[in-house]
Amino acid sequence: MPKFIATFAVLLTTSLASAGDRWPQFRGPTGDGLSDAVGLPVIWSETENVTWKTPIHGRAWSSPVVLGNQIWMTTAPEDGHEMSVICVALDSGRIVHDIRLFTDIVVVQEMIALNSFASPTPVIEEGRVWVHFGVYGTACLDTSTGKVLWMRRDIHCDHYRGPGSSPILYGDLLIFHMDGIDVQYVIALDKATGATRWKTDRSIDLEAYVPDLRKAYSTPLLIEVDGRTQMLSTGSEGSYSYDPATGKELWRVRHNGFSNVSRPLFGRGVAYLNTGFSKAHLWAVRCDGGGDVTDTHVEWTLTKAVPSKPTPVLVDGLLFMADDNGVASCVEAATGEVVWQERIGGKHSASPIHAEGRVYFFSHEGETTVVQATRQF
Repeated sequence: MPKFIATFAVLLTTSLASAGDRWPQFRGPTGDGLSDAVGLPVIWSETENVTWKTPIHGRAWSSPVVLGNQIWMTTAPEDGHEMSVICVALDSGRIVHDIRLFTDIVVVQEMIALNSFASPTPVIEEGRVWVHFGVYGTACLDTSTGKVLWMRRDIHCDHYRGPGSSPILYGDLLIFHMDGIDVQYVIALDKATGATRWKTDRSIDLEAYVPDLRKAYSTPLLIEVDGRTQMLSTGSEGSYSYDPATGKELWRVRHNGFSNVSRPLFGRGVAYLNTGFSKAHLWAVRCDGGGDVTDTHVEWTLTKAVPSKPTPVLVDGLLFMADDNGVASCVEAATGEVVWQERIGGKHSASPIHAEGRVYFFSHEGETTVVQATRQF
């Protein structure tokens, strides 16, 4: 990917954060791609509606995170032998910190062109930013000085196609997935020290599956159901709900699919879960169950033009999404009924963002399609 495309993504995220809201994690403040920013452009070019532009070294599919006047992002060279974290000033594009974090990586796992060595998105709060590179390392940095406060290099799995799952914060915990071809688990670290607080293996037995069908790359989502916090988490061959404080499994639903990338969505008491490759389906599952809810809590499934990588956005009872081949859809969240479906073109991996009644779809080719978040295309 050319540098200017990666840099432009930083500029667009800067616009989304400029209304004063934070963009502290993958998919924003609530993890669902919704922004309350106003005054955003719908047209831009190399010269129009560009405030600043700063080249960033390396190749990275991670999203920037924003807090105050800081934009933090991760990056890595294509050979994967070192990992870096960069801080850019929101108001000027000036590089504040450029930190070579892990520089002694000798053994590099297999990688494909659709991924990068810096695909997990950081997570940030006042004074601290946490960066995660999967098996290659996890670290916490002071946002004012760039000082490394702690790092872990001993959390392992074989990603096989490179890392992808982003970390989240819950209370004093940093939580992330490690779904490889060898082992599959969710782990929580003490966010202040990096010490392991809990570790939960996936309960669906994948031993009968070939290794390539065991891996996943999704990011968990925190939700509230009947006054209780749950953590939605998608892995190979199924999705789960956990108690984020302890790692205890609350319920699970079994579905076919692996290499899951899309993050869960939640609304009206229902989780919207993507089954991943080889052909993605979208499942609507009620979140008030316990144990295996496959036969009792699935409200509907959608099989046509469902993305395998981008996560939909949920706006006013409608799901908006674009599949990997550029077919955009508007779907009734309550029933799974397709309201409209139109080809917008391009290849799509990035998740769309909603702001000001519009949905922004971003293609591999560096083009953005902006549509009204309405029942009419």
